[in-house]
Amino acid sequence: MSPCIDVLTQITAASRALQEVASGLLDDHVRGCVTDAARTDPAHAEEKFAELADTLRRALRL
Repeated sequence: MSPCIDVLTQITAASRALQEVASGLLDDHVRGCVTDAARTDPAHAEEKFAELADTLRRALRL
């Protein structure tokens, strides 16, 4: 394999690893911050839901 292909393979692996980290952080945020806000403070929950929707739009590039 050429060095270029090796570098591209490493970049792909690193990108996938970062996506997994992002997915875990999103899961933690929804299960923790958003759920807690929904239970305890409806006004704060609206903020958290808006923040979540914005984050998903950016992640999905909508």
